[in-house]
Amino acid sequence: MEKVIFHIDVNSAYLSWSSLKLLAQGGSDLRNIPAIIGGDMEKRHGVVLAKSIPAKKYGVSTGEPIVNALRKCPSLVIESPDHALYHEKSRELMGFLADFCPELEQLSVDECFIDFTPVKERYPSPKSAATSLKDRIREQFGFTVNIGISDKKVLAKMASDFEKPDKVHTLYSWQIQEKMWPLSVSSLYMCGKSSTRVLANLGIRTIGDLALTNKEVISAHLKSHGILLWEYANGIDDSQVISTPAEAKGIGNSITLPEDVSDRDKACRYLLSLSDSVAGRLRKAGQFAGMISVEIKYNTFRSVSHQTALSSSTNTSQIIYRTACALFDELWDGTPIRLLGVRSSKLSDTPQPTQLSLFDFQDGFCISPRPVAESATKNSHVSPSKEKLAALDKTLDSIRQKYGDSAVVRGSFLSQ
Repeated sequence: MEKVIFHIDVNSAYLSWSSLKLLAQGGSDLRNIPAIIGGDMEKRHGVVLAKSIPAKKYGVSTGEPIVNALRKCPSLVIESPDHALYHEKSRELMGFLADFCPELEQLSVDECFIDFTPVKERYPSPKSAATSLKDRIREQFGFTVNIGISDKKVLAKMASDFEKPDKVHTLYSWQIQEKMWPLSVSSLYMCGKSSTRVLANLGIRTIGDLALTNKEVISAHLKSHGILLWEYANGIDDSQVISTPAEAKGIGNSITLPEDVSDRDKACRYLLSLSDSVAGRLRKAGQFAGMISVEIKYNTFRSVSHQTALSSSTNTSQIIYRTACALFDELWDGTPIRLLGVRSSKLSDTPQPTQLSLFDFQDGFCISPRPVAESATKNSHVSPSKEKLAALDKTLDSIRQKYGDSAVVRGSFLSQ
């Protein structure tokens, strides 16, 4: 059966949800005037988080400093973000969508994927179902969404970014040359400013240019991330919609960084700290993770995430860390990072039968922010077994429980 996937994205979510709150209090609808959602400069929230269509006409853009936006539009109305409200609205919407189709994967607070395939026979067509769904959301909740429809997740995501607001668009695999290839390469999902600059230097301006370029050339300049972009440009994406019951979503941790990070080693030190925290919580709960995911939020407020299934479930700090680093390297496009997160899912009370993995043969074990393979030498040796790593974690947990979390500190943190 041919897959049909929806990507549902709330139009200017923060602005829409704050507008509904103000309207309920007798205030103005921010969506109809030059307005933004912004925040406190001193707390690193002094940027535009969301903008109205009238504000966009003045050249106001998401992610720019509020002071710049005010220069463009002195009459700009600024409303502080209300994250508690946004999470409440998000829960309401996701609950509604889960009733429409339970095969739902939430991507962020205001967007999700739905695998429409199991229920498509109930409707005349996917487009008519999507149109009815977006209309019901507008009528019931008072805000609008865009819905992208495709046979691939990445193409559904691209389709939902076409003309806004309150629209339904299709972008099936057989439509990419007509609908996607003429677009600027900067509009390709996961293609940030840094990647766009590299591609521009290669004479690659459109998504079609990228798709028709030898992927080895792209790989030489952008490594594994370049291959990912080349595949997306050609509509290659075999990822599935992964729906997870709310009670089994997993254990995770994230951190908003004190300053934007553009250095890989520094980012990996944060990943090490997050992996330690997640692994410790897993061990405390007596749980083992079968899947690890990493989230990056850039200083442009664009969020990306990637996940991978483990060959055998684990709650070992070093294995989670190494996996997180590998995911980070696949995700990061060089744009300065504002937030990092590590999450575990597919939890179980007992470990799966252990299988050999690449980690069992990595060279030169050391607990450092750089993955082990990068520091390998000719005299390197086989890394400690999973049993030894588990024993190390057990010893560290015991010391921390007895003397406090700061009793044992990893050497790589001492230079921070």
